[in-house]
Amino acid sequence: MADHSADLTALVRTAADRTIAVVGEAADGDEAIALTRAHRPDVVLMDVRMPGTDGLTATRRILADERLPGVRVLMLTTFELDEYVFTALHAGASGFLLKDTEPDDLRQAVRTVARGDAMLAPTVTRRLIAAFVNRLGGPELAPERLAGLTPREREVVTLVAAGLSNQEIGGRLRMSPATAKTHVNRAMAKLGARDRAQLVVFAYQCGLAGLPPLM
Repeated sequence: MADHSADLTALVRTAADRTIAVVGEAADGDEAIALTRAHRPDVVLMDVRMPGTDGLTATRRILADERLPGVRVLMLTTFELDEYVFTALHAGASGFLLKDTEPDDLRQAVRTVARGDAMLAPTVTRRLIAAFVNRLGGPELAPERLAGLTPREREVVTLVAAGLSNQEIGGRLRMSPATAKTHVNRAMAKLGARDRAQLVVFAYQCGLAGLPPLM
Protein backbone atom coordinates (compact mmCIF):
# COMPACT_ATOMS: atom_id res chain seq x y z
CA MET A 1 0.00 0.00 0.00
CA ALA A 2 1.54 3.29 -1.09
CA ASP A 3 0.27 6.29 0.83
CA HIS A 4 1.42 9.22 2.94
CA SER A 5 -1.95 9.95 4.56
CA ALA A 6 -2.44 8.82 8.15
CA ASP A 7 -6.21 8.72 7.67
CA LEU A 8 -5.93 6.52 4.60
CA THR A 9 -3.43 4.21 6.30
CA ALA A 10 -5.95 3.75 9.12
CA LEU A 11 -8.67 3.01 6.58
CA VAL A 12 -6.63 0.33 4.84
CA ARG A 13 -5.73 -1.34 8.12
CA THR A 14 -9.39 -1.27 9.14
CA ALA A 15 -10.32 -2.91 5.84
CA ALA A 16 -7.76 -5.70 6.15
CA ASP A 17 -9.22 -9.04 7.19
CA ARG A 18 -8.35 -12.74 7.07
CA THR A 19 -8.35 -12.72 3.27
CA ILE A 20 -6.56 -9.40 2.78
CA ALA A 21 -3.20 -8.64 4.36
CA VAL A 22 -1.24 -5.37 4.24
CA VAL A 23 2.34 -6.42 3.43
CA GLY A 24 3.91 -2.98 3.28
CA GLU A 25 3.34 0.76 3.58
CA ALA A 26 5.33 3.30 1.56
CA ALA A 27 5.90 7.00 2.23
CA ASP A 28 6.73 7.86 -1.39
CA GLY A 29 6.81 6.42 -4.89
CA ASP A 30 10.38 5.08 -4.73
CA GLU A 31 9.60 3.16 -1.56
CA ALA A 32 6.38 1.87 -3.13
CA ILE A 33 8.33 0.48 -6.08
CA ALA A 34 10.92 -1.14 -3.79
CA LEU A 35 8.29 -2.72 -1.55
CA THR A 36 6.33 -3.99 -4.55
CA ARG A 37 9.44 -5.66 -5.95
CA ALA A 38 10.21 -7.15 -2.54
CA HIS A 39 6.74 -8.48 -1.71
CA ARG A 40 5.04 -8.82 -5.13
CA PRO A 41 1.55 -8.12 -3.78
CA ASP A 42 -1.59 -8.87 -5.77
CA VAL A 43 -2.77 -5.26 -5.51
CA VAL A 44 -1.00 -1.96 -4.82
CA LEU A 45 -3.14 0.89 -3.48
CA MET A 46 -1.39 3.92 -4.91
CA ASP A 47 -2.00 7.49 -3.77
CA VAL A 48 -1.69 9.79 -6.78
CA ARG A 49 0.00 12.54 -4.77
CA MET A 50 3.08 11.68 -2.73
CA PRO A 51 6.34 13.47 -1.91
CA GLY A 52 9.31 12.78 -4.16
CA THR A 53 8.42 10.26 -6.86
CA ASP A 54 4.67 10.63 -7.32
CA GLY A 55 2.11 7.85 -7.57
CA LEU A 56 1.75 8.18 -11.32
CA THR A 57 5.45 7.67 -11.98
CA ALA A 58 5.56 4.80 -9.52
CA THR A 59 2.56 3.17 -11.23
CA ARG A 60 4.25 3.39 -14.63
CA ARG A 61 7.43 1.79 -13.30
CA ILE A 62 5.63 -0.99 -11.47
CA LEU A 63 3.44 -1.94 -14.41
CA ALA A 64 6.36 -1.79 -16.85
CA ASP A 65 8.50 -4.06 -14.67
CA GLU A 66 8.73 -7.52 -16.27
CA ARG A 67 9.45 -8.98 -12.83
CA LEU A 68 5.97 -7.94 -11.65
CA PRO A 69 3.58 -9.39 -14.26
CA GLY A 70 0.75 -10.17 -11.85
CA VAL A 71 0.73 -6.95 -9.82
CA ARG A 72 -2.24 -4.62 -10.30
CA VAL A 73 -2.49 -1.00 -9.23
CA LEU A 74 -5.58 0.64 -7.77
CA MET A 75 -5.33 4.43 -7.61
CA LEU A 76 -6.56 6.47 -4.65
CA THR A 77 -7.71 10.00 -5.33
CA THR A 78 -9.73 12.84 -3.83
CA PHE A 79 -11.92 13.51 -6.85
CA GLU A 80 -13.54 11.14 -9.37
CA LEU A 81 -12.03 13.02 -12.32
CA ASP A 82 -8.67 13.84 -10.80
CA GLU A 83 -6.24 14.79 -13.59
CA TYR A 84 -3.86 12.06 -12.51
CA VAL A 85 -6.48 9.32 -12.86
CA PHE A 86 -6.60 9.71 -16.63
CA THR A 87 -2.86 9.32 -16.98
CA ALA A 88 -2.82 6.45 -14.49
CA LEU A 89 -5.30 4.50 -16.61
CA HIS A 90 -3.13 5.18 -19.63
CA ALA A 91 -0.22 3.69 -17.69
CA GLY A 92 -2.25 0.54 -17.02
CA ALA A 93 -3.83 1.10 -13.60
CA SER A 94 -6.82 -1.16 -12.97
CA GLY A 95 -9.09 1.57 -11.65
CA PHE A 96 -9.54 4.09 -8.92
CA LEU A 97 -11.14 4.70 -5.55
CA LEU A 98 -12.00 7.85 -3.68
CA LYS A 99 -10.24 8.40 -0.37
CA ASP A 100 -13.53 8.53 1.54
CA THR A 101 -14.31 4.93 0.54
CA GLU A 102 -15.83 2.85 3.33
CA PRO A 103 -13.77 -0.15 4.58
CA ASP A 104 -16.28 -2.69 3.19
CA ASP A 105 -16.10 -1.03 -0.23
CA LEU A 106 -12.32 -0.96 -0.10
CA ARG A 107 -12.20 -4.69 0.67
CA GLN A 108 -14.51 -5.38 -2.27
CA ALA A 109 -12.45 -3.17 -4.56
CA VAL A 110 -9.22 -4.95 -3.68
CA ARG A 111 -10.83 -8.34 -4.35
CA THR A 112 -12.29 -7.06 -7.62
CA VAL A 113 -8.94 -5.84 -8.92
CA ALA A 114 -7.09 -8.92 -7.63
CA ARG A 115 -9.25 -11.20 -9.77
CA GLY A 116 -8.56 -9.12 -12.87
CA ASP A 117 -11.64 -6.92 -13.04
CA ALA A 118 -11.59 -3.15 -13.45
CA MET A 119 -12.62 -0.96 -10.53
CA LEU A 120 -14.66 1.50 -12.60
CA ALA A 121 -18.16 2.00 -11.22
CA PRO A 122 -20.89 2.03 -13.91
CA THR A 123 -22.10 5.42 -12.65
CA VAL A 124 -18.83 7.09 -13.58
CA THR A 125 -17.31 4.78 -16.20
CA ARG A 126 -18.74 6.51 -19.27
CA ARG A 127 -17.79 10.01 -18.08
CA LEU A 128 -14.35 8.99 -16.90
CA ILE A 129 -13.25 6.95 -19.90
CA ALA A 130 -14.79 9.27 -22.48
CA ALA A 131 -12.90 12.19 -20.92
CA PHE A 132 -9.75 10.05 -20.68
CA VAL A 133 -9.81 9.12 -24.36
CA ASN A 134 -10.49 12.71 -25.39
CA ARG A 135 -7.63 14.06 -23.30
CA LEU A 136 -4.94 11.49 -23.88
CA GLY A 137 -6.03 9.61 -26.98
CA GLY A 138 -5.70 6.25 -25.24
CA PRO A 139 -3.55 3.31 -26.37
CA GLU A 140 -3.23 2.92 -30.12
CA LEU A 141 -5.48 0.21 -31.49
CA ALA A 142 -4.62 -1.40 -34.82
CA PRO A 143 -7.76 -1.95 -36.99
CA GLU A 144 -6.81 -5.55 -37.72
CA ARG A 145 -6.90 -6.39 -34.02
CA LEU A 146 -10.42 -5.03 -33.73
CA ALA A 147 -11.41 -6.97 -36.86
CA GLY A 148 -10.27 -10.13 -35.13
CA LEU A 149 -13.09 -9.95 -32.58
CA THR A 150 -16.05 -12.25 -33.15
CA PRO A 151 -19.56 -10.72 -33.08
CA ARG A 152 -20.09 -12.24 -29.62
CA GLU A 153 -16.80 -10.82 -28.34
CA ARG A 154 -17.83 -7.38 -29.61
CA GLU A 155 -21.10 -7.69 -27.69
CA VAL A 156 -19.23 -8.68 -24.55
CA VAL A 157 -16.74 -5.81 -24.87
CA THR A 158 -19.64 -3.37 -25.22
CA LEU A 159 -21.15 -4.67 -21.99
CA VAL A 160 -17.81 -4.53 -20.19
CA ALA A 161 -17.61 -0.87 -21.21
CA ALA A 162 -21.04 -0.34 -19.66
CA GLY A 163 -19.63 -1.55 -16.33
CA LEU A 164 -21.29 -4.99 -16.24
CA SER A 165 -19.70 -7.87 -14.35
CA ASN A 166 -19.24 -11.33 -15.87
CA GLN A 167 -22.36 -12.49 -14.06
CA GLU A 168 -24.39 -9.57 -15.40
CA ILE A 169 -23.03 -10.09 -18.91
CA GLY A 170 -23.99 -13.75 -18.71
CA GLY A 171 -27.52 -12.85 -17.69
CA ARG A 172 -27.86 -10.30 -20.47
CA LEU A 173 -26.54 -12.66 -23.18
CA ARG A 174 -27.98 -15.88 -21.74
CA MET A 175 -24.68 -17.56 -21.02
CA SER A 176 -22.88 -18.66 -17.87
CA PRO A 177 -20.58 -16.21 -16.05
CA ALA A 178 -17.70 -18.58 -16.88
CA THR A 179 -18.49 -18.35 -20.59
CA ALA A 180 -18.75 -14.57 -20.33
CA LYS A 181 -15.34 -14.50 -18.63
CA THR A 182 -13.90 -16.62 -21.45
CA HIS A 183 -15.16 -14.15 -24.04
CA VAL A 184 -13.76 -11.25 -22.03
CA ASN A 185 -10.36 -12.92 -21.73
CA ARG A 186 -10.25 -13.71 -25.45
CA ALA A 187 -11.13 -10.13 -26.33
CA MET A 188 -8.44 -8.85 -23.97
CA ALA A 189 -5.86 -11.15 -25.58
CA LYS A 190 -6.82 -10.12 -29.12
CA LEU A 191 -6.76 -6.41 -28.31
CA GLY A 192 -3.66 -6.57 -26.14
CA ALA A 193 -5.48 -5.20 -23.10
CA ARG A 194 -3.72 -5.70 -19.78
CA ASP A 195 -7.00 -5.98 -17.89
CA ARG A 196 -10.65 -4.94 -17.98
CA ALA A 197 -9.80 -1.28 -17.39
CA GLN A 198 -7.80 -1.14 -20.62
CA LEU A 199 -10.51 -3.15 -22.38
CA VAL A 200 -12.99 -0.41 -21.42
CA VAL A 201 -10.62 2.22 -22.81
CA PHE A 202 -10.35 0.30 -26.10
CA ALA A 203 -14.13 0.00 -26.28
CA TYR A 204 -14.55 3.76 -26.03
CA GLN A 205 -11.67 4.38 -28.37
CA CYS A 206 -13.01 2.24 -31.20
CA GLY A 207 -16.73 2.82 -30.80
CA LEU A 208 -17.79 -0.40 -29.06
CA ALA A 209 -19.23 1.46 -26.08
CA GLY A 210 -22.45 2.73 -27.62
CA LEU A 211 -20.75 5.97 -28.65
CA PRO A 212 -19.11 7.09 -31.92
CA PRO A 213 -15.39 6.25 -32.05
CA LEU A 214 -13.34 8.67 -29.96
CA MET A 215 -10.16 8.26 -31.99
